Amino acid sequence: MQRIHLPGILAMATIVVASNILVQFLYGQWLTWGAFTYPLAFLVTDVMNRVYGAAAARRVVLVGFVVGLICSLIGTQIMGEFGPLVTLRIAIGSGLAFLVAQMIDVSIFAALRDGRWWRAPLVSTLVGSTLDTAIFFSVAFSGALSFVHPATDVSWAAEALPLLGVGPAAPLWVSLAVADWIVKLTLALIALVPFRLITARLARA
Repeated sequence: MQRIHLPGILAMATIVVASNILVQFLYGQWLTWGAFTYPLAFLVTDVMNRVYGAAAARRVVLVGFVVGLICSLIGTQIMGEFGPLVTLRIAIGSGLAFLVAQMIDVSIFAALRDGRWWRAPLVSTLVGSTLDTAIFFSVAFSGALSFVHPATDVSWAAEALPLLGVGPAAPLWVSLAVADWIVKLTLALIALVPFRLITARLARA
């Protein structure tokens, strides 16, 4: 493992650990604090991709995946008020969503890297974030995917409520997914600023 990639690896590991901790704490009705830290993983991946290439970005993603897997396994062993803090479905959904979304992000970024500076990070993050949200919430909470782990009770997530409290009736997990997706898209736009600054600085180093 090249030392030059160590800052990216440490940044990814820190974001994954922090997000796994902060996801336990609610922010409002539809989000957790982890929703605001996890999207930074896409920023780390894109910076690594721009400065060091797709291979380096994939190595950082794999480290993040392993760290996330360890966090999820630890979470399944910690009992909360309603059972383990991390159910098996959440662990599977989290790991699958992270790996697929981040690897797709790397591939899209690599394909668009020769265009305008903002195009690759914006498009890759938007697509990756959308996939991440769709995969995680579907696998973790959708009743249609209960075969993933039939023993996990997700009936609470199927409760029909107004979408985000104001829209048409939809399962609770759909509102959670939409809120998470909106945050990811917003942060994808905001992250263009640090992306530009960090990559410019590293390019001069």
